[in-house]
Amino acid sequence: MGHTIDLLHGILLLLVLSVGAVTAFRSFNLPPILGYLLVGALTGEYALGWLKENADFAFMGEVGVVFLLFAIGLEFSLKQFLSMRNTILGLGGMQVLFSTLGGLAILSYFGVPWKGALVAAGALAMSSTAIVVKQLTDQAEMRARHGQLALGVLLFQDIAVVPFLVIIPILSGANAETKTALEIGLNVFAAAILFVTMLVVGHYTLRPLFHYISRAQSTELFNITVLLVALTAAWITESLGLSLALGAFLAGMLLSETEYKHQIEIEIRPFRDILMGIFFITVGAKLNVAVLPELWQPILLLVLGLTVGKSLLVAFLTRYFAADDGTSLRTGLVLAQGGEFGFALLSLALSNHLLTANESQAALASIIISMALSPVIIRYNETLTKKLLGDTYLNQRSKDAHDVSAAIQEVEGHVIICGYRRMGQSLARLLDTQGVPYIALDLDPAIVQEAWEAGDKVYFADGTRPEILLAAGLDRARMIIITVIDMEVAKRTTEAARQTRADIPILVRTRDDRYMELLENLGSTCVLPENLEATVMVAERMLQQLGMAPDELLPVIENIRSDGYKSLRSYYHGDKAKSAKDTGETFLRTFILQDKDYANGKAIGELNMLRFGISVKTLRRGNIRGDHPDMSTRLQAGDKLVLEGKVDRFREVENLLRSGGKAAKNNLSMLKEAEDNPH
Repeated sequence: MGHTIDLLHGILLLLVLSVGAVTAFRSFNLPPILGYLLVGALTGEYALGWLKENADFAFMGEVGVVFLLFAIGLEFSLKQFLSMRNTILGLGGMQVLFSTLGGLAILSYFGVPWKGALVAAGALAMSSTAIVVKQLTDQAEMRARHGQLALGVLLFQDIAVVPFLVIIPILSGANAETKTALEIGLNVFAAAILFVTMLVVGHYTLRPLFHYISRAQSTELFNITVLLVALTAAWITESLGLSLALGAFLAGMLLSETEYKHQIEIEIRPFRDILMGIFFITVGAKLNVAVLPELWQPILLLVLGLTVGKSLLVAFLTRYFAADDGTSLRTGLVLAQGGEFGFALLSLALSNHLLTANESQAALASIIISMALSPVIIRYNETLTKKLLGDTYLNQRSKDAHDVSAAIQEVEGHVIICGYRRMGQSLARLLDTQGVPYIALDLDPAIVQEAWEAGDKVYFADGTRPEILLAAGLDRARMIIITVIDMEVAKRTTEAARQTRADIPILVRTRDDRYMELLENLGSTCVLPENLEATVMVAERMLQQLGMAPDELLPVIENIRSDGYKSLRSYYHGDKAKSAKDTGETFLRTFILQDKDYANGKAIGELNMLRFGISVKTLRRGNIRGDHPDMSTRLQAGDKLVLEGKVDRFREVENLLRSGGKAAKNNLSMLKEAEDNPH
């Protein structure tokens, strides 16, 4: 019983500290992983000593590694791998090889045995998929050339971790010290046979299994099956002398090619996030801050190797693969850090006694420091490239624009389409049938190549860059249409187009209406949210079927659009409103006025609810209902007010209607004070 209570106390302590640390790190746009590592470092046996060496925590950390590798396996895409195989195998393979050799040389120089040094060097060769993808997505650079090259390297690193997962148990097994190179090679070959066997068996069994499970339409059964598959695969590989993580990665990779991939990602997220958090806490607990000053030389060398060395290596290799200097350096800067895989490999090396606690300190500290620096380096990767390359980078950007301009030549009166996916291609075909020239820009090389070969006027170019838009003939164009799904890209393209030319019409397509005001403020002429346009189309068909004449129907539909869809944008969200944040959506909420409420007997205008961004959309009194009531209307008990506005302001307005809010309370306190002190 005492053991259970101690474990519960430890979990509660870690949860409290994790909530505070992750919240603080998120507020500074830093990875939450660093928050977990900080909690582990502070509470571990080398610091405050709150997190004692505990088999239960250690086991949860191992399960956390399993779910980390399972989740990364789920994100692996065979189609993406095949489409980028040259970049992945060539650039990614050389990066991992040379980075591992560089790390091995540094660690061996400081006296780390070759087996532990090899695994630690492999850990240092990995970069952080979570940091890179999130930061590039936030900066609208994921589809850019350097973003795609970085993604290719990260995909290879996902594959490269498999040999390390195989070799760690072999190097640490019984009689490992006396094994010859031939024996180790045979063990690796046997592991490869097992790997292929599991791939084949999983390919033919997992998809039918999930077909059968999904027919039951039971979320609980689906979740249990996912857990069973992940943990069974981990158990099989561990039972055969390999690592738990290898089986989990294989299971995730197999399931990533099924139609259940996205549902599985959603269902395992709660387990994954909690257990991965515990894993990173256990990793942080292994960091001995007291010995770090003694290890400042290897830590400094490894940090420089990760941030400067890896960056220059990737830049050199990328340049070899025919990218320009600017793109090469930006790719290197994006990948200049350690990653989650690094922690997983170090943890496995420690648990398999390939590294001692002291030997792992320098590698562990260098990965943490590089991950802390990484968001800043990625955020300013273009600025750093301009500083380091100077005129070379600017000349390359001018050359890119010149290449587009030369290809387009003297097209006039055309439409520029930014984003050439399904909608962009459909609009291009429509323009073509109407005899209107167009120019399309996209950053997916596969789409651009196929469409170009078919005769479409599409170019591989970044529409967020003003010089590219000018090269595409923005000064001669009739209109620019932005069809990209990524709102960061849409915002930057809108801003670039409006800054370059003030009078051109800019049409922007969005999935929903959350970004309408923002895009309009940036200069878009018309924002077309798909969700509201679909409602307009259904409404039009509905009124047609009800017999409304075309001359009556057209003004109704036009009024909806000309009013910015205002009549459609607010609706009752139900339970969603209780947990919603201010996402730009407009909510409706019904408020019933009581006898004792402050607002009883007061005029609507007198309450000044508009200062909170809330208006009265409808007032219902008995059986009488009126939309947009006059500001002079005095409210009565029993009135039902339909309030319209942002969800985060309703509480203040309801407080105003009930008790008068802060102003009424201040007035009451002043009156009471005057009564108590009449003189």
